[in-house]
Amino acid sequence: MEWIGVVYNDVKEPTDEGWGAVVSEVVLDETLTDGLDGIQDFSHVLILYWMHRAAEAEPVRMRRRPQGRLDMPEVGVFAQRARHRPNPIGVTAVKLLRREKNRLFVQGLDAINGTPVLDVKPYVAQFDAVDSPRVPEWVNRLMERYF
Repeated sequence: MEWIGVVYNDVKEPTDEGWGAVVSEVVLDETLTDGLDGIQDFSHVLILYWMHRAAEAEPVRMRRRPQGRLDMPEVGVFAQRARHRPNPIGVTAVKLLRREKNRLFVQGLDAINGTPVLDVKPYVAQFDAVDSPRVPEWVNRLMERYF
């Protein structure tokens, strides 16, 4: 797998809250510019990225408390969206603010400055949204300050 671009923003260190206001510039390799044609017609896109700094923070544990919080249950890594996982791949649906050639300006991307981008996909409600999803109550508590 090869990176197709890089995230640029003011967030230099991983954090667990405040991502909703973050505006990022996603710069794709110039050879991929034509692949973005039409993306500006979507209000949101999915950004898939490699959480390149996850491995340096701590080893992957298969069970842990989300964000290390004692008020959270201990659950498996695949029941979380944490950055500490066997393959640190992140995916976030973000608001597309604008496109300029090979650059996308997005809001709400929870990736730090310098994060490698693996793919960009348009957000399509028929694929990406589900009616009445079920999540454990702890997820709502966890996300109170995330965005």
